[in-house]
Amino acid sequence: MKKWILIIAVLLLLAAGGIYWLYTSTRAPLEAAKEYAEEIASSEAGIVSIEEFYMYNGSETYYVIIGKQEDEQEMVVWIPEDEEKKLVKKKLADGVSKQEVVNKLLAEENPQEILNVTLGMENDLPIWEVSYINNDSKLNYYYIHFDSGKWWRKIENL
Repeated sequence: MKKWILIIAVLLLLAAGGIYWLYTSTRAPLEAAKEYAEEIASSEAGIVSIEEFYMYNGSETYYVIIGKQEDEQEMVVWIPEDEEKKLVKKKLADGVSKQEVVNKLLAEENPQEILNVTLGMENDLPIWEVSYINNDSKLNYYYIHFDSGKWWRKIENL
């Protein structure tokens, strides 16, 4: 009986170790991207404290950092994965907030569940991307201009 308990304990320990290894190895590219983005935001935009990080995969991949400069000014920095492109930085207060985007979606659509709200860049245009499930249980994307808060496009019923 003690032998079976020991075997089960060893198998559970091995399974837990395998799950941990799988989790950390799959997160490694995201963590590397976050470290890269934080370094660029610090050196190129003077960000001293990071508040949020987004990875946007649209027509091109962008890393987006929201953080504060030394003077406590909140900034958003869009860092293209393609190092040939220039980064874009804007004051957070000059754009619409995440909550304003959610409120606009709720006013115009009737989402069953909001999955994610992410900053991104499309065609050199800073945008908010909202992914949500509609009442027909279909995936939808809703895009808002960061600067003006106006609707840009929708992708519906996926």
